[in-house]
Amino acid sequence: MLQDPKFWVAVSFALFIVIAWKPLIMRIIRMLDERGERIRAEIEEAKRLRAEAEAMLRRAEAARAAAEQEAAAIVAHARDEARLLAEAARAELEATLKRRERMALDRIAAAEAEAAAAVRNTAAEVAIAAARSLIASGLTEAGHAGLIDAAIADIPQKLH
Repeated sequence: MLQDPKFWVAVSFALFIVIAWKPLIMRIIRMLDERGERIRAEIEEAKRLRAEAEAMLRRAEAARAAAEQEAAAIVAHARDEARLLAEAARAELEATLKRRERMALDRIAAAEAEAAAAVRNTAAEVAIAAARSLIASGLTEAGHAGLIDAAIADIPQKLH
């Protein structure tokens, strides 16, 4: 057995394994540790990126909510402004209509006064003409007074 080369190959292989085992195991352990550290670092980086993404998401959601609130406030303000403008326009229209109505009533009153004055003037002219014709026809003074009184009494009926 000591003379057999296979024995010595087996012994030298076993010896080689024993001698090389510790550095080989250490190298394998070191490689596995390094790989574990890389994986751990990648996991930590992924956690950090996830936390950063969640923070960005929260900021974006807060910004979106703020923008929605601002948009709602702008819309409410615009509605209020539109309502106020509509009310102001309505009030201005009512004031304009009242002013025009007042002006029309004033014109009507002026036209009525003008017509009444024209009727009075015409009645006075007719009374004067009647008086002239009566005077010319030779009425007595009592007859003249009666005609004048009758003409004056007819004036209110002719004005209305």
